[in-house]
Amino acid sequence: MSDFHQNGLVTVLHRLGASNLEQLEKELERHAASNPIALVLPSLYSELENPALKHIVQVLKDIRYVNEIVISLDRASALEFRLAKQFFSVLPQRVRIVWNDGAGIQDILKLLANTEIDTGLQGKGRGCWMAFGYVLARGQSNVIALHDCDILSYNREYLARLCYPIVNTNLGYEFCKGYYSRVTNRLHGRVTRLYLTPLIRSLQQVAGSHPLLTFLDSFRYPLAGEFAMVRDLAWINRVPGDWGLEVGVLSEIYRNCALRRICQADIADAYEHKHQSLSADNAEQGLQKMCVDITKSLFRNLASEGVVLSEAVLKTLRATYLQTAQEAITRYQNDAAINSLQFDRHEERMAVEVFLKGMKIATEAFLDDPLGVPMISNWSRVTGAIPDIFERLIGAVERDHEWDPVGDRV
Repeated sequence: MSDFHQNGLVTVLHRLGASNLEQLEKELERHAASNPIALVLPSLYSELENPALKHIVQVLKDIRYVNEIVISLDRASALEFRLAKQFFSVLPQRVRIVWNDGAGIQDILKLLANTEIDTGLQGKGRGCWMAFGYVLARGQSNVIALHDCDILSYNREYLARLCYPIVNTNLGYEFCKGYYSRVTNRLHGRVTRLYLTPLIRSLQQVAGSHPLLTFLDSFRYPLAGEFAMVRDLAWINRVPGDWGLEVGVLSEIYRNCALRRICQADIADAYEHKHQSLSADNAEQGLQKMCVDITKSLFRNLASEGVVLSEAVLKTLRATYLQTAQEAITRYQNDAAINSLQFDRHEERMAVEVFLKGMKIATEAFLDDPLGVPMISNWSRVTGAIPDIFERLIGAVERDHEWDPVGDRV
């Protein structure tokens, strides 16, 4: 059982007592009749071959309160797109796949580039943004929920608890971030435990207190990939195009949403997904790449809020972070001990050293170019620049949905 402590600026909606899934789903069906829900699933084609997504699809087959499911599919050939349509065709909800490698979406991306609207690089950020655009274009859902496709421990409660605070308008929330325990026989979530949280607290020491840092530090799991929001936020929020997605989304929510309209919900007893490698020798892969992108996103969002991050401040920050992270390791070691969990202090220290290396790379990139790669423009700007963009987007997705490449050369 969770505690009931409210320990930050952002309201925490806990898991208290026995499971109430049946009651939640009844209420969700009632509220969704007037406040319909779209579920966005960002996916690589390779994830269709993994047990996690197969299990997620089986669970979603029994969920009746979702109005539409939009899969944003990346890195898929024409044949793989056809196989993906077959894979998701078992779902009873209205399902559409935004095929990001298809000619229709590629034509739209070229049009946006020619209009000088930056859409970033191919990846989860752009994929989510394109799916949000499709949901907005249809105008048939008032709530957009999103979760990853690699959740091994997925069950019906994940989505119900994520959507409920937004769909039930009596609660008054516009954005809900999911959180959960990352524990098996050991502690997981290294990037949050050993990097982002110590980094935020080190920044508060070195650069001074700032409302954005306090806001980010109020989330129990800021790097969770699950959130739900009202559709209006999809109109006005910009989206990062790299692994800074979660920090970037929270920064946009901080700017565009009243604090009392934001919450975080405990959506699962435990959470298990595929684990990224540390990638100590390659800053373009694994957790080191994640660390670099998160740091650049955080620095650039702070700079946009007027926080001065000089070279001297950032050099001091690295030393402060190292000390803060080492203290965190001791805390987690003690936490593991009282719960009889496995804990490898050497492995934890190695992770901190890799994260410190990633911070140095991100710092140099930030000092060289404080603006960096622009965030993907919000859909409000895009529709202003290209008034018929939604018609083009719906047309591209629907043509792909009707197309069957059997017999074509692929």
